Amino acid sequence: MRRRWGILTAMLTLLAGLTLATGSASASTGTMNISPGGPIHLVSSSAAGNASAQGISHAAQSTNWSGYAATAGTYTSVSASWTEPTGTCSGSARYSSFWVGLDGYNSGSVEQTGTDVDCSGGTPQYYAWYEMYPSPSYSYPDTVRPGDHISASVTYTGSNHYSLYITDTTRGWHETRTGTLSAPRSSAEVIVEAPCCTASGGTLPLANFGTVSFTGSTANGSALGSAGGVTKITMINNSGTAKDSVSSLSGGENFSARWLRAN
Repeated sequence: MRRRWGILTAMLTLLAGLTLATGSASASTGTMNISPGGPIHLVSSSAAGNASAQGISHAAQSTNWSGYAATAGTYTSVSASWTEPTGTCSGSARYSSFWVGLDGYNSGSVEQTGTDVDCSGGTPQYYAWYEMYPSPSYSYPDTVRPGDHISASVTYTGSNHYSLYITDTTRGWHETRTGTLSAPRSSAEVIVEAPCCTASGGTLPLANFGTVSFTGSTANGSALGSAGGVTKITMINNSGTAKDSVSSLSGGENFSARWLRAN
């Protein structure tokens, strides 16, 4: 089952409404513009300034990612743990993803696995998924609930093969998927994402996840903060206002992100 069926349903509903209202939109056009996710939508990147004292070499702004990424090397593994946050839904369709992955910052591919908090009406929906972008994403049938302890990793095993692993130690399940993709492995990241896409190709509204805390973030088996070319990424809207607040990278491995706004 594709991870974005909820997004697809919401967008098709929206497009159907536009068709009735204007007679100019088409379901086929809307479907063509639905995407399962993908690389960072980078707005700017610069030297980190004062953050360099924490081992951060760059600060970047993006419309769909926030968190930390190692971006100046070749990476064979990435891992982190987090507590599934509690979603607060106000009735509007909104989406938030939490994941670890390789690629996507300097490349057009992403190998990633994580969890979501999505809002369908007033009810938050929680689930785990994996993706080998540009192939579609797929969700797991396992139960995920707020407060669950999640650990995930993506590992390059050689000859364009990857192993994507995620476990919910609170519920006692784990999943591993393998995939094949020719990719540069030019970044390793631990990310909060506002998934893609609206009918016009923009990012979807960010669900209110409160605060999510990541621990034990590593790249190539060492602390993410020592992995080289570490970039702190801030998610912004089209006006340049932050959509969440990302803390410093404590001990090179731990940070939190706090939701600020949907758009």
